[in-house]
Amino acid sequence: MATVLFCPVTFNLAETTRMIQVARALDDAHRVVFMGYEHDYVSLIEDACFEYLPCEPAWSQAERDQAMAFDQGRSFTSPFTRELVAARVELERDLIRRYDAKAVVTGSNLTSFLSARAEKVPLFYPVPFALTDAQVSQTPRMGFVSGDGWFARTADLVATAAFRWVYTKAPLAPKAFRTVAKDIGVPPLRTVGSLITADRNLLTEMPWELDGFDLPPAFERVGPIFAHIDSPMPDVVTELAAADRPLVYLGLGSSAGRDLALGAAEQLGALDVNVVAPIRHYLDDGDSVPANVHVTDLLPAHRLGGLVDAAVLHGGQGTVQTACATGIPFVGMGLQPEQTWHVRMCEKRGNAVAVRPKDVRKPVFLDAVRRVLDDPAIRTAADEVKVAYEGADGAAATARLIEAAISG
Repeated sequence: MATVLFCPVTFNLAETTRMIQVARALDDAHRVVFMGYEHDYVSLIEDACFEYLPCEPAWSQAERDQAMAFDQGRSFTSPFTRELVAARVELERDLIRRYDAKAVVTGSNLTSFLSARAEKVPLFYPVPFALTDAQVSQTPRMGFVSGDGWFARTADLVATAAFRWVYTKAPLAPKAFRTVAKDIGVPPLRTVGSLITADRNLLTEMPWELDGFDLPPAFERVGPIFAHIDSPMPDVVTELAAADRPLVYLGLGSSAGRDLALGAAEQLGALDVNVVAPIRHYLDDGDSVPANVHVTDLLPAHRLGGLVDAAVLHGGQGTVQTACATGIPFVGMGLQPEQTWHVRMCEKRGNAVAVRPKDVRKPVFLDAVRRVLDDPAIRTAADEVKVAYEGADGAAATARLIEAAISG
């Protein structure tokens, strides 16, 4: 038996659930320990019956927002002070020693990239390919400027080249990481891309999403990993699924916001559909939505196949993969480059339509929803993608790699 320490960012829903799926796939002989600094989705870890260690120092909401923007490539400023990085690294190193952890599995908890290396414990990182150092260094157009005209293509090429240099070459990693790395005797992390490159980078992608890319030695594909939330399906979902009107699922994960949630709900209210929307965490007291929009808490979305006719998603990999695995065509609104990439891959495959978040209150948004509801070609593509997903299990593949490293 060996102890495996999981270090997700516990205010990120997709990351927390991805870690839970990997932990479930490990042999029961191993001891699984989770740690986290924020507590938004800790209940999901505890509901899955895993040991959880609440840790400090935690972030304020403003610091969380800043950290999320940094992680997603929307900002190059971060809330990582030297004091915070040093305190978290010291705490994590103590946990590795105290529990004699033989492997560390991280999401985007950046301090674990230092603490695991300092303790000479292998660090595993199940991660979407988008915005990794490998993807940014090889992608001609990141999609910062949308459109297919000459000006848009040229502008996007220029923006991508600038972003690539900043992300993979410029010494712009927060100074705190360089300083603490030097203090604890590990190689300094100088670029933004190096901050999120682990010993084993396990890409949670389908094979066609890596076409045309060469993977560096530390990168390998494991396959999709998405949430399987242990909660009953609300009665309202089965009731709406049995109604005459189409049922649309509005899923915005944990990286959207109130304005987008209200805007999408308002627009969907104009269609002759029913909507099930687990967006309660975005709404304030007194917010109202149209009568055909039914607001819920988080749903077991992996069981929505056959119940909903289409989805509107924010583009996070977990929500996109859930739709793909259940054969649900969707409208995707990528909120940042990683999410935009996921949506574009599906649009290219034919099972999704991409729109910009800023267009949610424009006719193009409802036109896209109508297309995924009515276009038989999109429905056929969704069915084909569902078949392709059968048997794909990134969590099991990740668990076997961790166990092989432990036994070795």
